[in-house]
Amino acid sequence: MMTMDHLDIICSKSRLQILHELSRRDMYVSEIIDRVGMDGKNCKHHLNVLERAGIIVSRQEGRRRYYSLVKGIRLIISPEPKRRYELQFIDKKGDK
Repeated sequence: MMTMDHLDIICSKSRLQILHELSRRDMYVSEIIDRVGMDGKNCKHHLNVLERAGIIVSRQEGRRRYYSLVKGIRLIISPEPKRRYELQFIDKKGDK
């Protein structure tokens, strides 16, 4: 069960930076820390939030924990007359 709403999950500059990096390739924690410029405790917190939301997954390879992006994020905001605000997490097959 997810306790945060979708917008709360992605409305963090740090989480957006992590997602941006993981959109390029799978990375282990130390790489992510170096790329986004945060300490390990904060990075791990943000990774846990994203993993609990099902946007990323992790796997252990030896002593390293790798993270992979498994869902896309679609934000639709449109003006009148067909005002629309929608945030979707989309898996690789395009399903919501």
